[in-house]
Amino acid sequence: MATAMDWLPWSLLLFSLMCETSAFYVPGVAPINFHQNDPVEIKAVKLTSSRTQLPYEYYSLPFCQPSKITYKAENLGEVLRGDRIVNTPFQVLMNSEKKCEVLCSQSNKPVTLTVEQSRLVAERITEDYYVHLIADNLPVATRLELYSNRDSDDKKKEKDVQFEHGYRLGFTDVNKIYLHNHLSFILYYHREDMEEDQEHTYRVVRFEVIPQSIRLEDLKADEKSSCTLPEGILSMIIIRTLRKDIANYNKEDDIEDTMEESGWKLVHGDVFRPPQYPMILSSLLGSGIQLFCMILIVIFVAMLGMLSPSSRGALMTTACFLFMFMGVFGGFSAGRLYRTLKGHRWKKGAFCTATLYPGVVFGICFVLNCFIWGKHSSGAVPFPTMVALLCMWFGISLPLVYLGYYFGFRKQPYDNPVRTNQIPRQIPEQRWYMNRFVGILMAGILPFGAMFIELFFIFSAIWENQFYYLFGFLFLVFIILVVSCSQISIVMVYFQLCAEDYRWWWRNFLVSGGSAFYVLVYAIFYFVNKLDIVEFIPSLLYFGYTALMVLSFWLLTGTIGFYAAYMFVRKIYAAVKID
Repeated sequence: MATAMDWLPWSLLLFSLMCETSAFYVPGVAPINFHQNDPVEIKAVKLTSSRTQLPYEYYSLPFCQPSKITYKAENLGEVLRGDRIVNTPFQVLMNSEKKCEVLCSQSNKPVTLTVEQSRLVAERITEDYYVHLIADNLPVATRLELYSNRDSDDKKKEKDVQFEHGYRLGFTDVNKIYLHNHLSFILYYHREDMEEDQEHTYRVVRFEVIPQSIRLEDLKADEKSSCTLPEGILSMIIIRTLRKDIANYNKEDDIEDTMEESGWKLVHGDVFRPPQYPMILSSLLGSGIQLFCMILIVIFVAMLGMLSPSSRGALMTTACFLFMFMGVFGGFSAGRLYRTLKGHRWKKGAFCTATLYPGVVFGICFVLNCFIWGKHSSGAVPFPTMVALLCMWFGISLPLVYLGYYFGFRKQPYDNPVRTNQIPRQIPEQRWYMNRFVGILMAGILPFGAMFIELFFIFSAIWENQFYYLFGFLFLVFIILVVSCSQISIVMVYFQLCAEDYRWWWRNFLVSGGSAFYVLVYAIFYFVNKLDIVEFIPSLLYFGYTALMVLSFWLLTGTIGFYAAYMFVRKIYAAVKID
């Protein structure tokens, strides 16, 4: 390793800008008013890498430590994110400029690392780990200034300023590994103008760092959306086609025309025939209702600024609790649909609704968590937290699902407009494009096209430790997704009924979630082209959590499409005259 790795002196160079900076705080976090020379506490959050996807706590490496290490009490979301917020020995005073200062040493000599410590630090550097610090709850960022020529004839260069979340632990150069052992902190502040007899107060508005790798003898105190617009065309086509069909079916025709009648009216006696496995179908749809209610509320609240990125873990904590409490709505919808489908074992149906989807999620997360435990990563969910999640599941979600299922099952079932025949009608041979997999591919294009641009920012926030704050656009995209899923589901069920195939329950649910297939394809593309993950466990974590995302997205879009198609089918059969 290079000489900069033979010892670990830590120095601090602080620049407090004397000019006044105008800015605003992200909603959701109360700012702190500082006076002149008030201490600004610098805390560490974690170490992250987009290559390994395994976060580690700050003191998993031999950094300089304060006299007493104190960890912040964390919420559920922070624990699940792998955050371990802890104090650091950095001493920063508001509006007080500091020159170079050695942070820790042994008898005025550099701190020397052991062979094991040096090897561990070198491994983290080669894995592209970033260090994340916060000052007054604002994350530290590294400024990157990129220069590019305006054109081939003009030699003038334009400066493009970008920011990286956190700072790199170190870098490699010609097979040598260098540690960023010198940090220059820059705090931007906003000064509150006070009356003459009162002292000015300050608020931190930005936190930057300039990381460097410097020998001790060379240290010098130098100053230094996007969203897709919804279509209107598809709805007009559907409405005009249906009006024509209903007018043809309801007009008084002679016997010959009646004998030649074809289309979706012919399957009126079988269209509401209960499908196979009604308990599983209603349970999946109940979980889909839970997801829909949870996502709608979370995005709406986040759009109002109550779950900003600076409130670390708040979004995930809110999502977990909301999913638990939305169990009453999921159970109610599942119970009523189960009774409509002629089901009678409501207790077993309620248990299936409360455990089927959450059980799959918990099982996959538990298996992945075992691998994270083996790596001693801070991303591993502690055993007490896992027990707390189980208690929330069986103590909150399950009783609420049972409660909602009970009242939903007792409520009058959905009133179907036509009677079901005793003998099922024979289904004619279907054309190739009516194949289920072809339908999934066709139905998934439109909803995926409505949100794939936003999907890039979501993946970047999850897998590359970026901030996501476009919740207003996300809410709009979510509305577009609901509309597009509903429209494509109606179109697909209409084509199926026109082909005289009345087995639409399961098929519509599967086909409506077809955009999840494209999300999976995009996730694979993102893994290959955007991430630099080569090890087995990080790859396993990526595809494991991606599988959960795809499953949840399939349940969400499938549920939206199913209920849209169900209302559509009831509406059109109520509009025609049945003998």
